[in-house]
Amino acid sequence: MSRYANRLPIAMGALLALSLFAAPLAAQGNGKRYAVSNDKAVTVTREVLVRRGFEVVKVETDGDTRTIYYRAGNQGRGKGKGRLERMIIRREKDRVLFVETPAAILLDIDVKLKL
Repeated sequence: MSRYANRLPIAMGALLALSLFAAPLAAQGNGKRYAVSNDKAVTVTREVLVRRGFEVVKVETDGDTRTIYYRAGNQGRGKGKGRLERMIIRREKDRVLFVETPAAILLDIDVKLKL
């Protein structure tokens, strides 16, 4: 056991360094851009969330940014409602950017916006 005890701090340091470098890279790819208005993006997102069984709690507006708070609905099982989650719709030049959006929901939004 003492033979591996000397290697543990080195391994932990390497793991910490990898996680610090990987986090910003992962965050940069999290978003998809569309050439639609903010209102159209919010309307389509609300439709997709309701169709998938989520409840839209509120939509906050801060300049060109819309934050949508939603949670999983009861779905008839009597287990209560899910935890509050959010997604951000941000305006960038002539495009709308979806941030912090789950992949499955973003796929449905993508299909609706391209129709």
